[in-house]
Amino acid sequence: MTAASISSSEMLGRLVAFDTVSRNSNLAAIEFIRDYLDGHGIESRLTFDDDRRKANLFATIGPADRPGLIFSGHSDVVPVDGQDWTGDPFKLREADGKLFARGAADMKGFIATVLAMVPALKERVSASRNANGPPVHLAFSYDEEVGCIGVRRLIEQIGMAEAKPLACIVGEPTMMQPIIGQKGLHVFRCQVHGHGAHSSRTPYGVNAVEAAAELVAKIKQMARRIRDEGPFDHAYDPAYTTIHCGTIKGGTAQNIVPADCDFTFEIRNLPGHDPAALVAEIERHAHEHLEPEMHAVEPGTGFTLQPRDPLPDYEIAEDHPAVAMVKGALGANAVGKVAYMTEAGLFGRAGIPTVICGPGDIAQAHKPDEFIQTAQLQRCESFLLRLVESAHM
Repeated sequence: MTAASISSSEMLGRLVAFDTVSRNSNLAAIEFIRDYLDGHGIESRLTFDDDRRKANLFATIGPADRPGLIFSGHSDVVPVDGQDWTGDPFKLREADGKLFARGAADMKGFIATVLAMVPALKERVSASRNANGPPVHLAFSYDEEVGCIGVRRLIEQIGMAEAKPLACIVGEPTMMQPIIGQKGLHVFRCQVHGHGAHSSRTPYGVNAVEAAAELVAKIKQMARRIRDEGPFDHAYDPAYTTIHCGTIKGGTAQNIVPADCDFTFEIRNLPGHDPAALVAEIERHAHEHLEPEMHAVEPGTGFTLQPRDPLPDYEIAEDHPAVAMVKGALGANAVGKVAYMTEAGLFGRAGIPTVICGPGDIAQAHKPDEFIQTAQLQRCESFLLRLVESAHM
């Protein structure tokens, strides 16, 4: 691929044409990015999933032996199934200063801007070398939308870099506002083991659906308590930890006491509000208040909780040098915090100062006729250049 210049909008059109819904491979998109970077003399390193159907990409502009800036984005998008789109969701459509396509806002708009700015970024990095300016790392992951899976391997790769990164920008759509905090996400599957019986003999069975309902009611009671009593951080919306039951399945027929029931629940916790204490309260209620009655009928009944891989909460101090650097490049005074998940918590856990900031509106994410404003791409372009110019050791 030649190193011809390309606009952010044109690059976005190329990226959205790849159907990188999380259930699909992202290799075609990653290989396109790798070839594009190669055309600019930038070498990429790929890390694959176990099936080698998906890959992360990591590339460095400038000297790798200095602390650098990471520009991070995920390549996957959510499905369009069942959504009423005006046009083809994988073909960019422009109208009234807006660019419509799946992933336009979340978050191929940021990746497209970074890639379009590669020639300018190379120039800025090269100009700053004599002043110990930082390199720029590009970190593009797979399977963020289904649990921030790929970035875990990508961060391991970054950990082997020659110099610890100076800061990371996760370019989720924030309307170019710097975000310095996000909630954690902890998801659990609860298996309820009952004892089947004919419904005419309900006292001799253990109804797994009813036992599940009692524990779900306890979880709802806890959610209301936290809503009313906190703790609170009004920089978030909602300003408190939330607990939510998302799915439930059990029973086979109306005239059979159900032997099994499964449900899932999640905790989105404020930083500093320990989710382990909430899980312990749920387990204690199950074991101490619900299981004794179940065991009186059949000792083998009860509850089993299975956690999924957690996504950690994250906050960085507003006066941290990385935040000050981002605010300066944006010309911004205000910062924010968000309830939705990003890869920032995993970068932060790895000891990399991270700020969430990118073009587009999160309100457009996952919706039919998702769009990003061209003005947001332009603002992101200016931000990236100023950030590289202003970054210092």
